[in-house]
Amino acid sequence: MSQRPTIVLVHGAFAESASWNPVIERLRHYGTTLISGSRNACDIVAVANPLRSLAGDGAYVRDVIAGIGGPVLLVGHSYGGMVITEAAADNDAVVGLVYVAAFMPDTGESAFELSTRFPGSTLGDALTAYPVSSGGEEFVIRQDLFHAQFAADVPAEQAAVMAVTQRPVTAAALSDGLPTASPAWTSIPSWCVYGSEDRNIPADLIRSLADRASAKVARQVVGGSHAISVSRPDEVAATILDAYATL
Repeated sequence: MSQRPTIVLVHGAFAESASWNPVIERLRHYGTTLISGSRNACDIVAVANPLRSLAGDGAYVRDVIAGIGGPVLLVGHSYGGMVITEAAADNDAVVGLVYVAAFMPDTGESAFELSTRFPGSTLGDALTAYPVSSGGEEFVIRQDLFHAQFAADVPAEQAAVMAVTQRPVTAAALSDGLPTASPAWTSIPSWCVYGSEDRNIPADLIRSLADRASAKVARQVVGGSHAISVSRPDEVAATILDAYATL
């Protein structure tokens, strides 16, 4: 490839773009130095995912990709996996996909439906719902439960800050089935990294989805929570760079 891809990071529900900071620091430090000997860091964009609807969120990320004007390695965390699968569908600019503790949906599958296929998710009991003026509800994780539910392997003080800054997601976004008839992982190479102790998306589910997608790598982080971009950034960055090095 004559032009190196830009790494585009898409956060999921109950997070925000700064949740990628530890990974970004490592990508900037190692970046192309590991790959080509260049002193230049990788080009990276961390997207502010709207978390309003799957089709709308996917369209927004597609707009970001179009604005970059070059090849993209698209990375999604959690619900962000739903979004990148939609945004990359039939999108020639996307040359690789990395799923970080993320859903890898097929047509018509929703985050809600997928999360119930295997036992182990305790997210439903940790949520609080609020009505929104546009209709429906949005969800947040109760702050007193956030540490154990979302980020059990993150220091308590850091998890407390994450609980305060979490972004709510609408019920519609989590219940929307994947709109595209061409899920991106069916035609674009994919990589996957996930925690063995994820309480939002069971590890067994992620493994099964990675198998279905014929992911080139499915790296399990032993003891890792759902928040592995914060707690285990070395493993997440290594997976992204594995993908980057092949493109």
